[in-house]
Amino acid sequence: MTALTTATSTPLVVAFPDGDGTMAEILGGKGAGLAQMTRLGLPVPHGFTVTTAACREYLREGQEPAALATELEAALRRLEASAGRSLGDPVDPLLVSVRSGARFSMPGMMETILDVGLTDEVVTGVAARQGARFAWDSYRRLVQMYGRTVLGVDSAHFEARLARARADAGVTTDQELSADSLEEVTGDFRKLLLEHAGEDLPQDPREQLHRAVLAVFASWTGDRARRYRAHEGISEDLGTAVNIVQMVFGNRGRRSGSGVCFTRNPATGEPVPYGDYLVDAQGEDVVNGSRRTMDLTELAAREPELHRELVGHLATLERHYRDLCDVEFTVEEGRLWILQTRVGKRSPAAAFRIACDLHDEGVIDLDEALCRVDGHQLASLLHPGFATGSGEQPVARGLAASPGAATGRVVFDAATAMEWAARGEHVVLVRPETSPDDLGGLLASVAVVTARGGLTSHAAVVARGLGKTCVTGVEGLEVDENGRRAGLPGGLVLDEGDALSVDGATGEVFLGSRDVVPSACALAIRSWSHEQARAPYLTHADPTVRSVGRLLAHADERRTAGVRANAETPSDAHAAREYGAEGIGLARTEHMLLGDRRVLVEQVVTGNERAAALARIEELARVELEQVLEEMDGLPTVVRLLDPPLHEFLPDLVDLEVGTAVARAGGTPDLEAERRLTLVRRWHEQNPMLGLRGVRLLAAVPELVTVQVRALAEAAASLKARGLDPRPEVMVPLVADVCELTGALTRIRAEVDDVATATHEAVRVPLGVMIELPRAALTSGRLAEEVDFFSFGTNDLTQTTWGMSRDDAETSFLAAYRESGTLATDPFSTLDDIGVGRLIRLSVQEGRLTRPTLGLGVCGEHAGDPDSIHLLLAAGVDYLSCSPPRVPVARLEAGRYAVMSTAGGATGSDTR
Repeated sequence: MTALTTATSTPLVVAFPDGDGTMAEILGGKGAGLAQMTRLGLPVPHGFTVTTAACREYLREGQEPAALATELEAALRRLEASAGRSLGDPVDPLLVSVRSGARFSMPGMMETILDVGLTDEVVTGVAARQGARFAWDSYRRLVQMYGRTVLGVDSAHFEARLARARADAGVTTDQELSADSLEEVTGDFRKLLLEHAGEDLPQDPREQLHRAVLAVFASWTGDRARRYRAHEGISEDLGTAVNIVQMVFGNRGRRSGSGVCFTRNPATGEPVPYGDYLVDAQGEDVVNGSRRTMDLTELAAREPELHRELVGHLATLERHYRDLCDVEFTVEEGRLWILQTRVGKRSPAAAFRIACDLHDEGVIDLDEALCRVDGHQLASLLHPGFATGSGEQPVARGLAASPGAATGRVVFDAATAMEWAARGEHVVLVRPETSPDDLGGLLASVAVVTARGGLTSHAAVVARGLGKTCVTGVEGLEVDENGRRAGLPGGLVLDEGDALSVDGATGEVFLGSRDVVPSACALAIRSWSHEQARAPYLTHADPTVRSVGRLLAHADERRTAGVRANAETPSDAHAAREYGAEGIGLARTEHMLLGDRRVLVEQVVTGNERAAALARIEELARVELEQVLEEMDGLPTVVRLLDPPLHEFLPDLVDLEVGTAVARAGGTPDLEAERRLTLVRRWHEQNPMLGLRGVRLLAAVPELVTVQVRALAEAAASLKARGLDPRPEVMVPLVADVCELTGALTRIRAEVDDVATATHEAVRVPLGVMIELPRAALTSGRLAEEVDFFSFGTNDLTQTTWGMSRDDAETSFLAAYRESGTLATDPFSTLDDIGVGRLIRLSVQEGRLTRPTLGLGVCGEHAGDPDSIHLLLAAGVDYLSCSPPRVPVARLEAGRYAVMSTAGGATGSDTR
């Protein structure tokens, strides 16, 4: 490679012919794509890439690398020689674009700057040779983009001036403005720079280029970029590359234009090219929705030879990348130029279909197809949608930009969306169009609706990547941001806070909240458990559902880890089996004693009708546990003994104190209430989450727990007598010391033995411990001597390791931690591998060292999180247990882990 390099041989600048598609870490995704397309012989404009190494040094040292200016100048001279034009030449100038290009696609980064190199002198020469309107349209774009991205001038100032120009001229689009109008607008834009930034556009083209490059570097630390990286789990230290590309112009008349397309439909996965094209326009005009685009079929009718050439290039790119490709192109006076390619973002539905189609076409094998999808995508496909048949008519229609269905309250800006979502509201973001500034609002919203924009607009692309419902280009939607309202077709008015329902699969928008139904994928997965056919999914009419079934079945074949469900009711257990669970990893007995039944616990603790209360608790537990075991016939069912703190079962202390005080003040003291108050005060704790709960409750009130053990053993014995195969297991929670555990196990074994003697049914009940305290993890060797299995309760293990309450943290400082970068991820959503993960690995190692046959499971919520599952399986656990609807997600990720760990790393394309 003949790239320009520093003394340390780390390249700072690489020309397109000197790079290739394997260099994304150095060249960024765009730069690697441009280099690879150049090698493939596609029509790519000349250019070069300033590498991520230069950006990292800039961020680390607070100033540009010493060698950058020299290497930038050398690369520019090489570009000028290739292009046959010079930057700043007043007669036939070289103009360039400056584009950010990180390793992963990041909508939060700075926008492109076009037409760098135009100055007052140069624009006059361009006007003379190529027309005044073209020259001034290009110059106003440069001033606007440079002011917005380099000098930080609010884009609203430029948009307001353009709106006034359109109104004065009596036109609706910028493309209709005359050369004189554009020249006047450009002058006013220059005044805006002076007013809001204190400086004008530099008249030295090389200074324009140099400052634009540094602006890209600086944008890496911007709020939008940080927020996006935090959401996507992208490392903070990657840095971004900068691509300097010779300008080609789509705004040079009716035989020119710009477009964005995909080698396949990114919304549905249908194997046909798909995209938008806009005549006499630059790329920003296509994505901002300022004018109506045409689709590729219209382009084929208008320019058949051009369309054939484009489709040929798309086929070349898809063959090379072996995946869906996202392509930007420009046509300059009939000549096609390919400006960018990357593996394209796609909706979850498209991801599954494309992966299977590529396998069927012989491009990838089934293992790689499995690694092309993930649990996040499957989870979104399992979400419910709107009920049909209501007869309700939509109030507006747009483009179905990102599938899904959602209902929420309308908001008109990103800040409000984030504020309302933080307090638990479901919100729908309604905008004229979105920009990178709206990223926070997009993340916070359940759906987004825009008045303008196509299927490749900013809103559409970002929403698809995030798995959000999105409808764009809603005809007749007029958003009044200042008035906090929007006009809908037919004169309807939508006020902020109104309920709105959005169907991203049809493009329909409804007033009010709509009922939802399970997704087609969820219904199909549950129905397959009842079918006798070997591969029932193959006959499904929906290609997405078929693809989900194929890849889920392959994941089941490849995975070695078991998948169970957290369930404690017969209906939950039934759903778990339908979703493919191989047992129950957590049945919480406290759920049998909540609601009106809490009084039974109070009666046991306070001694009031104690014997009757214990008998009732045993009766309830026997009936309900027998139903659960019957549903899970032949499969293991782990029953956890009472875990919540005692105060959750007792009357509220403050309510009792107030009630008794009021009664005394009224002269009619309530003696029963006084007695209850005395008893509740005796059991009151300052910090109940670390107090009388779990195994400690068994020691303090042993009967409360042992009646449930007896009920479980009796339920199992009853089912065995009926010829069934119950497989109960008992787990002791919140153990910190082996002595606590041995005392509990002695009681449990005694109850099970008594039932076996009384019923003459040998009931085998494996005993385990829940590892949810750091001390338990640190003393796992001793605990393993006493039990058959461990199950990691990662919820409490995270709380006790971090020393923070999940409920309190998520409503107070945790959001600020994420926003500031103190935490890259929420440890309650994704496993903290450094701290909690280390405890799990230590516990697995010490437990298995003591007892090689020790069973190992995970029953915390992390067991259903796709990002955490790989960490947990790598730690050596045998099975995962999550909520029933997330069982397919765990099955899929367990299969992906098996494939990826065998292959020694990730397989397939990264589509972030």
